[in-house]
Amino acid sequence: MKQPFSVCVYCGSRTGETPAFVEAARAVGHWIGSNQAQLVYGGGNNGLMGVVADATLESGGRVVGVIPKALVEREFAKLDCTELHVVDTMHDRKRMMAERADAFLALPGGIGTFEELFEVWTWRQLGYHDKPIGLLDAQGYFGPLLTFLRSSVAHGFMNEWQMGLLRVDSDPAALLAQLAQNSGNSSGLADLREI
Repeated sequence: MKQPFSVCVYCGSRTGETPAFVEAARAVGHWIGSNQAQLVYGGGNNGLMGVVADATLESGGRVVGVIPKALVEREFAKLDCTELHVVDTMHDRKRMMAERADAFLALPGGIGTFEELFEVWTWRQLGYHDKPIGLLDAQGYFGPLLTFLRSSVAHGFMNEWQMGLLRVDSDPAALLAQLAQNSGNSSGLADLREI
């Protein structure tokens, strides 16, 4: 029996200053749950992390949280996850999250989100995995980053192939549907366009 589509979501442990970020995180969680899919994330209950996990559970999806021992109290580990894995190190966390995912999705967040996105993107371009990577550009949050990345291409430090590995959209349902289809594990999803 094939496992459900599983998406690893990187996002902020804060909600940010714009309500649209919370709405986007909630929409992502509702899409995951409504499609009987699985969320893999950092296991925290704060910020957008908690929002996307709550919305996934409310909509009937599975939630797999992975959190290092040192962050259980600091990030308020979400004890009602379908599965909560407490691991020794940040490296263990990222490895387990990557192994449990069919695709990766970055929502608005801070330095941790950036680091996780760039790491999994680097792994993809080096051939360590072939899983699709998405960037949810809610309210244009990632616009300045995308401008900088295009500047890196213009200056010869990156190329269009590398940029093409990153799927960017402001519509959660459209982006998640594309990631699911490109992961090769979209069978059994209820409706790839609905939230």
